Amino acid sequence: MRFFREEEEPGISLVSMTDVVFLLLIFFMVATQFVNTTRQLDIKLPQAKGAKGEQTKRRNYRIEITKDKRIFLNGKRVSLTELDLILQADRNITNKSALIRADRSLPYGFVIKVMGLLKAHGVEDIGIAVVPTP
Repeated sequence: MRFFREEEEPGISLVSMTDVVFLLLIFFMVATQFVNTTRQLDIKLPQAKGAKGEQTKRRNYRIEITKDKRIFLNGKRVSLTELDLILQADRNITNKSALIRADRSLPYGFVIKVMGLLKAHGVEDIGIAVVPTP
């Protein structure tokens, strides 16, 4: 008597491949949480002929002012009084600099008020971000 054994067809085990795909998915989901993205506000900068594309000098303070006069210091919302207190607390730091990104529809006097506050607290290097003209 002859017995025939039925052979299985060769193939790829989908169970282990599914495990690997899920592990990769979890890895990338967790890894994206550690990516440092700098969030910038939606501010329309004015244009200037002598402007350079990107500032390479490192700034101590990054001040952003929206068109409704909200002030953000290094990404954190502050009032004008809070900005004054923060600058006063940093009075012992020398060689301070600031970059102001202000919306072009802001009144000129409000930006000058912020610049005067910076100057009063010893910030000598004050820059204003603009968009280069085409």
